[in-house]
Amino acid sequence: MSQASLQSFAELSRRWREEIDEALKLHTRFDQSCPDRLREAIRYSLLAPGKRLRPLLALMATEACGSDYRRGMPAACAVEMIHAYSLIHDDLPAMDDDDLRRGRPTCHRQFDEATAILAGDALLALSFEVLAKGFPKAEIVGRGVRELAYAAGPCQLVGGQADDLLHQHAAEGDVELLQAIHRRKTGAMITVSLRLGGIVAEADEETLQGLTTYGQCLGLAFQITDDLLDVQGDQQSMGKRVGKDQDRGKMTYPGLWGIEQSRQKAEQLVEEACEALSPIESRSTSLKSLARYVLERNH
Repeated sequence: MSQASLQSFAELSRRWREEIDEALKLHTRFDQSCPDRLREAIRYSLLAPGKRLRPLLALMATEACGSDYRRGMPAACAVEMIHAYSLIHDDLPAMDDDDLRRGRPTCHRQFDEATAILAGDALLALSFEVLAKGFPKAEIVGRGVRELAYAAGPCQLVGGQADDLLHQHAAEGDVELLQAIHRRKTGAMITVSLRLGGIVAEADEETLQGLTTYGQCLGLAFQITDDLLDVQGDQQSMGKRVGKDQDRGKMTYPGLWGIEQSRQKAEQLVEEACEALSPIESRSTSLKSLARYVLERNH
């Protein structure tokens, strides 16, 4: 990525992240029937500093499919709420048992386990409320809710996490199993973010398929770079504990392939992701820039 395009992408993502954060704040101004401690835990986790990758993808896909990106904001907020809920639950002692997230104590450390579980539950439900209220056309709402529910459910996000926990102490590494886990645990929500943007923009099936392939490639590339950062990154930049995957004996791409082959695979996947955007080639600059950012990120 050239310096000029990197700066342009950085400015766009900064501006859109600010708009996303404002929308998330609006959606979490609950009335007095929401207990104060629960409200505080929800906002603590949802509004924590972050990349906002998934909502950015939803907005970029909406724009790339020929619509005003603002039309995709309800979808952007919905996917970020599900992402935040999944992080809260993944960090719990019964799951990954993490005490640091986005440079701050995890939700159950800042509050308590019961409050963290309830905050995650609330965000999951709120995501569908926001999506259902966000669009005037019933067919868009129906399709969006159906696709988001599938991506967040037992065969995708939750199933991927279940298999990750089941196989985290596997005696032998299995690349196919690892990819199957991450296609669901990480890739499903990245892909549905893009598809929601396309659905909002009423894109045709060829375009939606291109966005799907882009998302699947990007999701695996993102996970590979995440594994590399767990090996090579530093805690201050990452905002979370590093080296924990190796300490727990978890399967990772660097552990199975080595660092250099993992990096090469991530680069290949990003190129494949960009090639998949041919149906919207003239409007795909932001999505291509984001894909290449995934390779260059340090947190």
